[in-house]
Amino acid sequence: MLEPGDLLALAFDREAGVAVASRTACLDLSGDPVSVVHEVEQELRPRWVWWDRSTADRLAAAGLVVDRCWDILIAHRLQVGGWSTSIAEVWAHLHGLDPQTVPQMGQMDLLATADEGHDVDQPSRPDGHLRPEWIAGAWSESPVRRMRWASLTLESASSQIAQLEAKDSSGRLRSTARSESAAELLCAELERDGLPIDETEAVRIIGDASGPRPRTYAEEDAARARRDHEVLQLLDPPQDVNLRNPADVKAMLRRSGLDLPDTRAWRLEQLRGTDPLIDALLKWRKDERIATTYGWGWLDENVAGGRLRGSWTSADGAAGRMTASAGLHNLPAPMRPAVAAEPGHRFVRADLGQIEPRVLAAVSGDPALIEATREADLYRPVAHRLGVSREIAKVAVLGAMYGATTGESAGALQGLQRSYPTAMQLLEHAAERGRLGEDVFTIGGRRVRMGGGASPDGDIERARSAAASRGRYARNALIQGAAAEFFKVWAVLVRRRLRPFGATVVLCLHDELLVQVPEAAGQEAADAMVHAIGEAAHHWSPQPDVRFVADVSIIRRWSEAKA
Repeated sequence: MLEPGDLLALAFDREAGVAVASRTACLDLSGDPVSVVHEVEQELRPRWVWWDRSTADRLAAAGLVVDRCWDILIAHRLQVGGWSTSIAEVWAHLHGLDPQTVPQMGQMDLLATADEGHDVDQPSRPDGHLRPEWIAGAWSESPVRRMRWASLTLESASSQIAQLEAKDSSGRLRSTARSESAAELLCAELERDGLPIDETEAVRIIGDASGPRPRTYAEEDAARARRDHEVLQLLDPPQDVNLRNPADVKAMLRRSGLDLPDTRAWRLEQLRGTDPLIDALLKWRKDERIATTYGWGWLDENVAGGRLRGSWTSADGAAGRMTASAGLHNLPAPMRPAVAAEPGHRFVRADLGQIEPRVLAAVSGDPALIEATREADLYRPVAHRLGVSREIAKVAVLGAMYGATTGESAGALQGLQRSYPTAMQLLEHAAERGRLGEDVFTIGGRRVRMGGGASPDGDIERARSAAASRGRYARNALIQGAAAEFFKVWAVLVRRRLRPFGATVVLCLHDELLVQVPEAAGQEAADAMVHAIGEAAHHWSPQPDVRFVADVSIIRRWSEAKA
């Protein structure tokens, strides 16, 4: 008898049918595939097993909701690091085959000729590799093939789990694979549902920044010239300046009596209100970004039916943060008023507070830093302990994680080493591994590849610089990757716990969740999101005394949230 949470492999094709395989049976189930999967989910609550994201996409497109899953490719990437992989490569890895000999669709070689006469209803070839035709969908052509594919999926997942448990007897790596798989399923739903957009407001914002929708290239050029004119008209004498060239802008400012080392936004923001030229240039930059990146073309390509849709993935190829296309992770502040809950709904927005230093406390076990997490503002007790201002303490803590060792926080860094030696030693150990070109592993077991080696041209200074860069990257990846793992545990718990309220996760942005919920359930949903933080910490944190916090608000538009 299948128990809730037991593995149940799924071969799902909405048109052809559905087969499932458990440890005791393999069946091709008759009836509507969507209804069949829904009934099995409701009655048995299994942990569905599939090869890759394509199954999650098919389930999402069919409107099916499942709670637990195991994505074989996701679990593989967790172990080996990097991003690019495939079913064929994972199969080869599980069976000790050379990945360089993985066959491709349409490939003509001696093995393909030798394959003739063999049973092509079997998923593997005489050389042990999976047949590319099966991977491409031939598994769905008959009930027998569907059952064979489901059995193969279960066998592969079971073998993979055994490998994970052999590497990590604590079960943490297996637990991470589960949450990462669920996060990939959430990505399929985010991709399907999109982010609610008030298109009327979006049109207004774009129009204010870039002018009316251009009908010709000439009108587009004219709008660009008008934006430039708002800055150039302030120059005396008149000058022809390319505002899109940082060197030209720096020279323009110098001629106007503003000799700056660079024209970065944060530097110009410090001078806001001191000179009309600076104010005009800052406005121009905001308008230019909307016009060129989030303008009419972006709106037409990515927004339809009141939703902004882009592709989503649960982990980048580095430390494992969720990523999205179509500007979903980079919407500028002026565009946020256009992100609006649908009528009768509200957003519940929650932003994890000071997540990376809290994660550092959790993964290092540093008792003094753990004590600091008990405060809502972690940087205040750190500042008190170091005898510096809060701002310097903040810069020092972030600098320690990012590898910054100069500037006004340099002295405070020495204080961190004295006051929080366990945490600082963890970071330095990761940095040393990075400098040596050795891979690092997050607390959840994700491999972060470093690469490295001698400079190809024998340049010692270049090799040293590259090693230093790897060291900085490694110390940050250790914490950023762990923070991403905690965030995803929280996100998938929110997805599950808020479903009874009719809530839908509509955006995952680094440390921030945006959930759309019926207006009447707003406060209950907000309370549940806060509770889910504690639940996530219980499941994820190796240190139970570390406190995780979030700023939570119920809003109509994303722009209403506290910055």
